[in-house]
Amino acid sequence: MSRENEEPGAADELPEYAERVLEVAELIPPGRVMTYGDIAEWLGEGGPRQVGRVMALYGGPVPWWRVVRADGALLPGHELSALDHYREEGTPLREAPRSAAGHLPRLDMRRARWDGDQPPGGTGPPHSA
Repeated sequence: MSRENEEPGAADELPEYAERVLEVAELIPPGRVMTYGDIAEWLGEGGPRQVGRVMALYGGPVPWWRVVRADGALLPGHELSALDHYREEGTPLREAPRSAAGHLPRLDMRRARWDGDQPPGGTGPPHSA
């Protein structure tokens, strides 16, 4: 997300793997999420850390809030921005107990997780089982 104000033409210089990760992020429907590991598995390449690195460097122009940690915790440093998106899109959340630090909810991963089997428009990269 650190490059959301990139210069024109910078997208042409993206590594191929980064382009593929960002394409998957754009396919995730509103109100749904995929984990970093889900995307790596779907692509059949890399792992959660590689996907996280791509999102950190290049994810600003795509719906970055739909690519999440497996535990459903909100992205550190971007919690409130992400929460606004989740509420706007109707993404399932688990409200935090009042005793929780910051009282921030987590994603309800059981209901919010998208497996990519039915991409919008009926097309997308093959899903590995």
